[in-house]
Amino acid sequence: MAGWIFPEWRGGQFYPEGLKQKEELHWASRQITAIEINSTFYQNQKPASFEAWAAQTPENFVFTVKGHQAVTHIKRLKEVEQPVEFFFNSVAALGKRLGAVCWQLPPNMKFDASRIEAFLKLLPTTIRQAIEVRNPSFADPAFIDLLRAHNVALVIADTKDWPYDDQTADFTYCRLQGAPSADKYEPKDLDLWAKRFKALSEGKPMDGEFVVPAKGPQPERDVFAYFVSTDKPNAPRNALGIMERLKLKPDAD
Repeated sequence: MAGWIFPEWRGGQFYPEGLKQKEELHWASRQITAIEINSTFYQNQKPASFEAWAAQTPENFVFTVKGHQAVTHIKRLKEVEQPVEFFFNSVAALGKRLGAVCWQLPPNMKFDASRIEAFLKLLPTTIRQAIEVRNPSFADPAFIDLLRAHNVALVIADTKDWPYDDQTADFTYCRLQGAPSADKYEPKDLDLWAKRFKALSEGKPMDGEFVVPAKGPQPERDVFAYFVSTDKPNAPRNALGIMERLKLKPDAD
């Protein structure tokens, strides 16, 4: 899921009736295995906030964090050394619960090889990095080659604007936004994605559309997957449905 504070999830829809808002993260992190923090895109968070969130979750729970818009949308990846350093100094407070960072680029940003390469070189290699693009100009083999050279994951978005599923890192990052059935993921859609996630995790070929198909044997991968479509009220249901299909169980302390 992306985030954990959402009114439509209360009252028995996901959170139990009467559960206090301050207890929602504690409860959610014992039902699912990972949450993407979106608030970091809009506002820098203090290390103390990350520490408090981590403290509410089980030992093996994982957060992924969305990169700040100052880097991607305001400065558009140019001269971003200072905000990038500030961002990573803050998220480090998550400790071992930091699974990956996702950088979402604006839809009107076009592929510029030198700008992308300079940005990728700024990113710490000790933390998994993913990048989400939304402009068709990125459907360029040179872009895929850059990501693979830096072990940065290309986000699988499941949208008409970006239908590509290229694997460019030793892990996979999915932000599923397609919701093909009237903005809703149906059981058959969950069946399909569960099969894809299983194949990816086992290093097996996945059906899909690719800019540059990977060659040779593929590694087993950790797969981060979130439902972030307009059907957000059903995101917990979708997440639990995937876990059930893959026989995944959350950490219960």
